[in-house]
Amino acid sequence: MRHTASKQTAALSPYASFGLGDGPLHTLPRRPPLIVPPVTSVRETLGLMDRNQCDAAVVADDESGLPLGLVTLSDVVLRISMNQGDLDEPVVAIMTAAPPTLPADAPSHRATVLMSKRFARHIVLVDRDGRVNNLLSQADLFGLRGGGAETLAETVAQAADVQAMIKAADAIRRRGSELFNAGMGVEAICHWMSALNDLVCIRIIELIENEFDLPPIPWCWVVFGSEGRLEQTFSTDQDNGLIFLPGSEQETEELRPLFLEFAQAVNKGLDSCGFRLCKGNIMAGNPSWCLSSDEWKSAYAGWMRVPEPKAVLHSTIFFDFRPLYGHQELVDDLRSWLLPQAGEFPRFLRTMAEDALTCEPSLGWMGRFLYDGGRGHARTIDLKLHGSRPFVDAARIWGLAHGVWATSTADRLRGASESMSRRPEETAAAVEAFHIIQRFRIQQQLATTDPDRVNRIDPASLNELNKLMLKEAFKQAKRLQQRLRLDYSL
Repeated sequence: MRHTASKQTAALSPYASFGLGDGPLHTLPRRPPLIVPPVTSVRETLGLMDRNQCDAAVVADDESGLPLGLVTLSDVVLRISMNQGDLDEPVVAIMTAAPPTLPADAPSHRATVLMSKRFARHIVLVDRDGRVNNLLSQADLFGLRGGGAETLAETVAQAADVQAMIKAADAIRRRGSELFNAGMGVEAICHWMSALNDLVCIRIIELIENEFDLPPIPWCWVVFGSEGRLEQTFSTDQDNGLIFLPGSEQETEELRPLFLEFAQAVNKGLDSCGFRLCKGNIMAGNPSWCLSSDEWKSAYAGWMRVPEPKAVLHSTIFFDFRPLYGHQELVDDLRSWLLPQAGEFPRFLRTMAEDALTCEPSLGWMGRFLYDGGRGHARTIDLKLHGSRPFVDAARIWGLAHGVWATSTADRLRGASESMSRRPEETAAAVEAFHIIQRFRIQQQLATTDPDRVNRIDPASLNELNKLMLKEAFKQAKRLQQRLRLDYSL
């Protein structure tokens, strides 16, 4: 019989200091896991918990290392005090079988959503071979702690129809606005909003799924763009798709119409809850984006192989993707296939860089703001196009070039920095500058109802300190673009 507190070091990565984002889950636990064989007595398990100063243990097969269940201190107390349990019985008798599990290299945002959806306090992390990697607790995550998120998540989970979801989505936006105005950081508020918005979308999909007789094959709802990057703000539309795994190529065309009707109903439901229909029709209800696994791979390969303007345009949306609901391994497999592929197409990456450099920060050589609003929006700057986009584009290119799994702009910049030999302080400055611009964008979105002005700001409305901060943020964007020019000889 053996007990182990870890099979790895407990060293923390840069992601762990944030406890959020889409960095890999295995970097978040702050202590090694306690793993016990199923024959371990309850008494001995309690002693091990005490010595290791933890409140939970993973019960795993001693030979295979596969997780069998989870036992928590509250489980033991309940069994002993309420049910007169025997301290000498094996721990397998009181464990919770089939606890929530996630791959150890999955993004941490996924754990935030799963914990909230399942009302779980722990998630078992597993390696690719299924063996226990670590144990993640709520304390390891920033995600949904505080801010009334638990109550909002429960409201979403209990919603019985789309009308109830409309009220829940509105409550989330109101609470998010309050937290932002109270000083919550930009990265934190974006992940807070993204996690709760994910729960809203998941619940809508669940409700509508019950109305359809979908094919019994693996499928997954995928999100792209700002939602895929976990950078949704208070003014957002839909960018989504659907991936499915048919038994044969012939089945693909037979199954697609069955998924399309369902996807179109979901798109309408999301629109009712404030996630506007995509003007470019990049939605799962569009046959072009309701594809089999092989079709998605073929689409990505085609975009990379022939980097025409349309392919580059697609790269700004479709290369920022993550799974939302369903068989998430389909999307994980797609990303695992894609990341090594991108580096094999330097012409595609160079074309992406050329396109990125056409959208410069709104700052002239003399340190003056450059306006882009024309007569309709005189003396204003589009902070999405000429503020945040230079950061997003550069991070996407470097993330693909250096095989970074993360999709968020900040985590891509962090993830690629070592491979690019960038100093940590350079990366930190770029991330902070990106978040400064995002903060100005959110402030504007909360201050106007005009859809044409949600990302437009008049620098004259800012005080001197804010003007200086915005100019410094634009300078950081220029530095990123200078690095792109050097990297791709542009």
